[in-house]
Amino acid sequence: MGMDSAFVYPRIDSIITNGIKNNAFPGAQVLVAKNGNIVFHEAYGFHTYDSIQPVSKNDIYDLASVTKITGPLPAIMKLVDEGKLDLDIPFSTYWTNWKHRKDKKDLTLREILTHQAGLTPYIVFLGKVIKKNGHLKKRFIHTESNSRFNEQAFDGLYVKNRFNRKIYRIIKRSKVSNEKKYKYSGLTFLIFPELIKRLTGKTYEEYVTDEFYRPLGTTTLGFKPKTKHFPNKIVPTEMDTIFRHALTQGWVHDENASLLGGISGNAGLFGTATDLAILMQMYQNYGMLNGHRYISEKTIREFTQVQYPDNDNRRGLGFDKPLLGNDTLDIAAAYPAPEVSPKSFGHAGFTGTFVWADPENQLVFIFMSNRVFPTRENRNLYTLNIRGALQEVFYQSIMSD
Repeated sequence: MGMDSAFVYPRIDSIITNGIKNNAFPGAQVLVAKNGNIVFHEAYGFHTYDSIQPVSKNDIYDLASVTKITGPLPAIMKLVDEGKLDLDIPFSTYWTNWKHRKDKKDLTLREILTHQAGLTPYIVFLGKVIKKNGHLKKRFIHTESNSRFNEQAFDGLYVKNRFNRKIYRIIKRSKVSNEKKYKYSGLTFLIFPELIKRLTGKTYEEYVTDEFYRPLGTTTLGFKPKTKHFPNKIVPTEMDTIFRHALTQGWVHDENASLLGGISGNAGLFGTATDLAILMQMYQNYGMLNGHRYISEKTIREFTQVQYPDNDNRRGLGFDKPLLGNDTLDIAAAYPAPEVSPKSFGHAGFTGTFVWADPENQLVFIFMSNRVFPTRENRNLYTLNIRGALQEVFYQSIMSD
């Protein structure tokens, strides 16, 4: 594929080894596909710092915010294709409980998906279920399931069935900034699963599985893997000291997604690097894979384009994009690598995941780690700029060739 392995391997090994040595993560894996073929896939380190369970190429990871572009977004694109969603009419046309909110009734899906709508960035819904003494409120969380509490959030934790309505109500009442500029907000991604259900007549999980994961053959992409008895090992995330008081493994790390029973649009999706690469390859091919069209080329081109460049907003519709003027920056300032093309797109995840597709260079880059082990306070993955440095190696390899 015109990439120099003698150039790539020692550099990738060095960056990852340095990351492990500096406690950026206990282990990681890197997968790169060029021209539709996997050319590099290596696993490094261990699941935890005790060096007991080595990282394996078929390990399943908590994808965190990578969920946004691999869960609700393909469904939204398909619904746009089918004329069931319009990017430029008020979102309240579809999400009708915003119809009478003066600050939200005119917001469009285009503004929302580009984080340009002025929505509140994040709401900690966990505060609604925990008392001041740290105990869980029994009216919202039970330790055993019953007919009213069957949304499982964790081993021995069940959320009240209609807690999602409380979340929707709080989002409806949340503030909207008058300043229309780029401000990342995941709030509507908590709403999208219910919207998808209303528009398709299938649950969100059923719809994305039937329309995308099953036909693509991405068998590990899905929610709540602890309940699915995969032979694959599931990489742990955080030693949770606030909510679950245990090592979080096989259950979603993000608390907001957890309070939705682990099935959400902001986080909650799990999968392997290989399955992620298949989905990103379909995007890179503008909706086609193995002769099957999943989404129209026109729609994917629209979604992967910068929407508000004049407003200093680099985002596509749901997709992250390179910084504006990224190719003029050095590796320390760039996001992601300076060499990625302006047509490239992807997303990062809080747990230490990162996916990027570059149609111009025909390069899919997948990075998996659990940087939140043992605590989310660990930010060495960012300070060492490991993802950009890794990605840059592959571009330099192409150029050096």
